[in-house]
Amino acid sequence: MFDQVFGLPAHPLIVHFAVVLTPLLALLAVAYAALPRLRSRLGWAVVLLSLGSPVAIFVAKESGESLKEARFATTEGELATMIATHQSFANPLLLSALGLGVSALLLVFATTPARAGKEEGAAATGGDRFGRAGTVALSLLTVVLALAAAYYVFQAGDSGARAVWE
Repeated sequence: MFDQVFGLPAHPLIVHFAVVLTPLLALLAVAYAALPRLRSRLGWAVVLLSLGSPVAIFVAKESGESLKEARFATTEGELATMIATHQSFANPLLLSALGLGVSALLLVFATTPARAGKEEGAAATGGDRFGRAGTVALSLLTVVLALAAAYYVFQAGDSGARAVWE
């Protein structure tokens, strides 16, 4: 399922979705957390990227495993080491992006006013559904997870490019 697209290996094509969506998610999630005045404009993008980025990473991971099985199963030496290094970043990237997605979705939910009028709890806390402390904690968690996801997407991309070009 994840091995070919129009007769070409799927991984080199699919990986670009993860490499583009994940840094965008990290950047917009940090902006959403740090710049409350932009939240009304960024919320929809953060929600879409929070859903799309982990899916793109999962599909890239699966297509990479298919590519390794199909073309590099018996590879040894330096190339095998480079592929193993590249592959070692897949799970941490997926987990950090999933965490970032969940954290960002919770942050958007926490800071978006209820549609059916103000709830008593939300009105008392200035619109934050989980209170000011909850919003600050979610914001900090979102920033930390954004940094982790950005680190792992860079490492995965860099190690993959080195495996191909060196």
